[in-house]
Amino acid sequence: MTQNIYDQDNFFAGYSRLRRSQEGLAGAPEWASLQAMLPDMTDKRVLDLGCGFGWFCRWAREHHGAAEVLGIDVSEKMLARARVTTSDPAIGYARGDMETLTLARDSYDLVYSSLAFHYIADLARLFGEIHASLAPGGAFVFSVEHPLYTAPSEPGWTESGGRKTWPLDSYLKEGPRRTDWLAKDVLKYHRSLSTYLNTLLATGFTLRYIEEWGPTDAQLAANPALAEERDRPTFLLVSARR
Repeated sequence: MTQNIYDQDNFFAGYSRLRRSQEGLAGAPEWASLQAMLPDMTDKRVLDLGCGFGWFCRWAREHHGAAEVLGIDVSEKMLARARVTTSDPAIGYARGDMETLTLARDSYDLVYSSLAFHYIADLARLFGEIHASLAPGGAFVFSVEHPLYTAPSEPGWTESGGRKTWPLDSYLKEGPRRTDWLAKDVLKYHRSLSTYLNTLLATGFTLRYIEEWGPTDAQLAANPALAEERDRPTFLLVSARR
């Protein structure tokens, strides 16, 4: 089973204080890039894997007129918050573990996921379920922590000779990595960029667009602290089609 850190009180409290948790999609610096990769959702069936507080589920209905949206998450705390802030009967939420999740075949026109797959050990099995759940021509758009970010066992900048550097730890050695982020001993799975893309291709997806996200000049002007994100990308954004 996926490590359900989001239901730990200390982790959930820390996560709830993040800007992206309080401001929603607008509080995520990579959102503009991810949004540009999305297809038209008018009257479409949408699945959000790792839906969290349900921000994307509500956005898909309110801004794009999706016919119906299902959000799945392993965390009861996240789902409870999502349900409280959603009053649209066309949006549903369900608890599910992506390690063992089985999806109905040809049931969705878009599968979306934000920053969830780096918690999953068997990504090939999950990608297979997603592929089978999409209607022919359906879109698959997701983001994960960039492999350069998941490679260090303890992510964090180091400083030597007055220069800040981002450490790498056995980049090509894939597998579980434990780190401290909002809580002790958080389990994530490191895999290389080529593994993400080749797993998609082996599953039968056609790649449409790849972005190693970094802040724009406008974002840097508004938030100079994002300058570090130009030294190494924080997120990997992917758009594919069945």
